[in-house]
Amino acid sequence: MTSSTPDSSGGRTTASRTGSLQGNSRRGDRLFFAASAGSGILLLVIMAAIAGFLLYRSGIAISHDKTNFFTTFEWDPDNILKPSFGIAVLAFGTIVSGFIAMVIAVPLAIGIALFISHYAPRKIAQPFAYLVDLLAAVPSIVYGLWGALFLVPHLAGLNSWLNTYLGWTYIFQTTHTGAPARNLFTTGILLAIMILPIITAVSREVFRQVPRSHEEAALALGATRWEMIRTAVLPFGRPGVISASMLGLGRALGETMAVAIVLSSSNVLSLHILDAGGGTFAQNIALKYNEAGLPGKDALMASGLVLFVITLLVNGGARLIIARRKEYSGANA
Repeated sequence: MTSSTPDSSGGRTTASRTGSLQGNSRRGDRLFFAASAGSGILLLVIMAAIAGFLLYRSGIAISHDKTNFFTTFEWDPDNILKPSFGIAVLAFGTIVSGFIAMVIAVPLAIGIALFISHYAPRKIAQPFAYLVDLLAAVPSIVYGLWGALFLVPHLAGLNSWLNTYLGWTYIFQTTHTGAPARNLFTTGILLAIMILPIITAVSREVFRQVPRSHEEAALALGATRWEMIRTAVLPFGRPGVISASMLGLGRALGETMAVAIVLSSSNVLSLHILDAGGGTFAQNIALKYNEAGLPGKDALMASGLVLFVITLLVNGGARLIIARRKEYSGANA
């Protein structure tokens, strides 16, 4: 009768392989953690460098400004005798055009995203989604040329209608009847078209992530399709829609070439959004940078710093809104 003995060498080989795999895994985890942490730190360093550069150049400009930087309408920083520049018109134009764009784009984007994700048949939804995504690939200069050559002439009738029937609101009242529609209202419409694919694409993907069980439960309780969307889809996707909207707003606030082509730049601040004139931070930087001297470039850096701060505040506010909606964080559970 023969007795079998365990193969100790085979056991040691298996153990060594297991230890080697665990060591490689730990080493890979450490490398991945280092790469991730390094990427995050690099991002913070880049943002700090940008902020520091803008602060330094802005301090130089504001120290030579003979007027109030926040309330002055005039932009003449290269005036040797009395350099003066302010951001009142630029801040107003940037915020108003961005607000108009959001008012138009967000409801449309949500409607398109819901149509693609919950209403349209697959044969229609996929080509339609692809078509919407293609809008994001159109260069801004092309949007600007289209806006100047097509949108501006064709909005004259709409501007006249708004002035006639909504002029009592003062906002839609115009003092330049018949003038080309190179105003903040046209700019806001153009920006809405430009940011529409961004908001739509992100919202569509968020709506597709809604758990199927939530939708089926709502339908099983007798809800119509719209009631199911209102009670199950929209609450789940609200944080994602907010994030998508902030991405779109970020592009609208910083858009340069399209706004520079469409909007008639001036130092006039008017609450009549149908009147030609106004300006935005990005447009002013694009139009004035080449012809500006050193003081003028410093002044443009100061206006860029204000735009940088506005963008940070907008994104920070969006993050706070999302963080307060923790009741939706467990929707996947």
